[in-house]
Order: sequence, then structure tokens, then C-alpha cells
Amino acid sequence: MDTRHKEARVCIAGGGPAGIMLGYLLARAGISVIVLEKWPDFFRDFRGDTIHPSTMDALAELGLLDEFLALPHSEMARMSLTVGPDEVAVADFSHLPTRARFIAFIPQWDFLNFLATKAAAFPAFTLLMATDATGLIRDESGRITGITARDADGAFDISADLVIGADGRHSTMRDALGAKVAALGVPIDVLWFRIDRHDADTRESLAYTEAGGALVMLDRHDYWQCGFIIEKGAFDAIKAAGLDAFRSSIATLAKLPQGALAGIESWDDVKLLSVAVDHVSPWAADGILLIGDAAHAMSPVGGVGINYAIADAIGAANILVPALRAKKGALPLATLNAVEARRAPAALRMQKLQVLLQDRFLAPILRAKKGVRMPLPFRFLAWFPILRRIPARVIGLGFRPEHIEIDF
Repeated sequence: MDTRHKEARVCIAGGGPAGIMLGYLLARAGISVIVLEKWPDFFRDFRGDTIHPSTMDALAELGLLDEFLALPHSEMARMSLTVGPDEVAVADFSHLPTRARFIAFIPQWDFLNFLATKAAAFPAFTLLMATDATGLIRDESGRITGITARDADGAFDISADLVIGADGRHSTMRDALGAKVAALGVPIDVLWFRIDRHDADTRESLAYTEAGGALVMLDRHDYWQCGFIIEKGAFDAIKAAGLDAFRSSIATLAKLPQGALAGIESWDDVKLLSVAVDHVSPWAADGILLIGDAAHAMSPVGGVGINYAIADAIGAANILVPALRAKKGALPLATLNAVEARRAPAALRMQKLQVLLQDRFLAPILRAKKGVRMPLPFRFLAWFPILRRIPARVIGLGFRPEHIEIDF
């Protein structure tokens, strides 16, 4: 007998935004939950930083917003874009009907540590770090009844009435389930690196584009976390051109002196993030539900990925908590399918918008050989400032923002 065997009503594979938020909500509602995170900490360079007004509304409903905003962060009430020589504000969040009318930039590991600490206050919550979910356990009928896991001490099993796959775009749970993945065409990849930030640098633009390149700069106080958007598969050609040419192109885009990029000493300082936009259907089978990137990997366009993952967690909790309270044992498949019915249309709608922007805006800029101009839709935003409220709602609130409906 495996003396390390564990049991919970719900076992969540993945300690990202979807997994930690759902774990917090379940534990706060008194539902026993085990969350597995395969890494020993939450620190990951590729984790996104943008917490949107919709997520902060949910934090306020949970009584957590003031403590969250006490963490070191920066705020952006207006999102600007530079195309060639021109700059335009594309989204104005100051008019949103929300508690926080801005995007908060905070390293995701700080956000996850914050949520995990709050969740740990509830006896029903267990977080197993450095523990990898390796496979699914099924009964004689084929229904999933738990997971196999591995940590530094070896393999063990976890029995659960419900398994949640929230382990990202390379989901082990999704693969073990055999879920079919539909990939949407993506013409871009992202190179991820840091640039030292100086106090005198008070730029407002989030993104800078010129013919052949686009650069996103996220304010992390003492440095800029940068994403250089390139054509998919172009990294080898960029490396072949040399590090000096790369630094020069970044300095030109960011309008910085060459010396500001001295911290990029080798290609080891530049990480390739392969962009994927895909979704699975169905999200659920008997005993398992996929959410977040495991169900629908998002593009970095708009920085919405964290917030859709959190919305999945909230939407799932709103459905699952009453069902788990009302019935011991496994939940009906219809209950799990209700989560997909609630969340999938919003995720797919945003993915289609992301692909449209990638194909119609980013790809032509990356292929351009000479100067680029501000696209006409963005010029309308400059001419008629009231129109900036539309992208602010799409980015800041998303399609179908979720609110806390659980009676704690």
C-alpha cells in the first residue's frame, strides 16, 4: 500500500492563476482541495504581469483588493501605442464601471504568492510545490478518480471526486485525457529579455512598432520586461545577424541609447517564447475539467491571458461549489459541461480577435521593409477620444467578466 496516498474532493494540477484562484475559492467555501505545482516556486520569466480591472473587481468582492494594491505594482490608466513616428492612446480605462480603473502591472509570482498565502489560511487548502502531476487514475468504467503524482520522494496517488487540469498550454492532464486540440494560425513569436530602467524614463506607450519589428515594454520598477515580437520561426535568422544588430534594433524601437542595452550580454539573456493560440473541445470528461491555458491557450496580444484564466476559475467555482456541497462523490458530466458552456464562448471570441490583430496589424508590420503608418482604425481613436472606451472595455473587462456568486 502507498502510505503517501492522499485524498481530496478536488485535485488541481497546475499552480498558475487558474489553479491557485480556483483552489482559493474552493477552500474558502470549505471544499477540500489539493493544488499541485511542479516547480519549487512561482518564479517564471514568461509569466504575464497584467492584472485587469475585471480581476481586481473580483478581488474586491473577495475583500482582497486593498491588500493586493498594497503590493509593489505600477498602474496604467491609458494604453498607448507607437507606430513609426506616431503615438496614439488606444484604450482609456478611466471610464470603466469598475473599482480599479487601470491595469495593474505586478510580477505574476508576487500575485500567485499573495493568493496562495491567502488560501493557506483555510484548512481545506493544500498546496504541494515541486510536485508534478504525471497521469490520470481511472476506475473500471473509465471515469477519472484521481491523479498520479511525483515529488522528490517518489511517486504517489491522489484520489479525488474531481480533477482540474490547470497546468497550462503544455498540459499533462490534457495529453493524458487525449483531448483534441484545435490550433489557430499564429504568425508571431516573442523574444523575452530585460532592459535596465532609469527614473527619468517615464514613457507611457506600452508597445513600439517600426517596419520589421514590434516591442512591448512592461514596467517592473527597476527594469523593463520586454517582449520583442518577431515573425514565427525568425529567431535563427536574428541570431545569425548578430547580437549587436539585435541590440541596435531594440534601441531604435525603444528610442533608447545603445548603452541602455548593455545588460544583454549574450543570447542566453534572450528567451524565445513560442506563441500558440489553441482550444480544446470538450473541456470535460467524467471526473475531469480543463480550464485556463489547458483549455484555451491565449496569445499575449492585449495581455488578457491571466485574466481569462482567473475568470475561468471564478466561473467554474460558481458552478462547482454548489454542486460539490449538494452531492457527495463524483459530479455529473453535465455539471462540468456547464463550465465550458459558460466560459468557452468568451475565450474563443477573444482568441479570434487576437488572431485578427495578429494577422491584420502585427504580421504586415513585421513583413514591412520600409516605414509604417498608423492603421486607420487607430487614427480614429486619435481623432475621437471617446472611442478609446471600446477597446478599454474589451481589454479591461473582457467578454463575460465573472463575479463572485458563492455564498461563503
